[in-house]
Amino acid sequence: MYIALIARDKPGALEIRKANRADHLAYIQETGIVAQAGPLLDDAAQMCGSLVILDVEDMAQAEAWAAGDPYAKAGLFENVELIAWNRVIG
Repeated sequence: MYIALIARDKPGALEIRKANRADHLAYIQETGIVAQAGPLLDDAAQMCGSLVILDVEDMAQAEAWAAGDPYAKAGLFENVELIAWNRVIG
């Protein structure tokens, strides 16, 4: 099943994002369950959140992935939402 992870960064947290980006990208590679991913952008085209599509067995696996993400461990996110997603196009 696909789960969309939508996370918004805490205000003023761009430096936290930048400092943990390499570890976050390595985590994506290591875990092998990310189908698509990319940063959300604000009006100034600065990274301000994340959209990650996870290909997982169940919501528990998505929750575990989200908890293990280096961005989450660094306290980057103001909020995180996990939503079941139905892939129709692409």
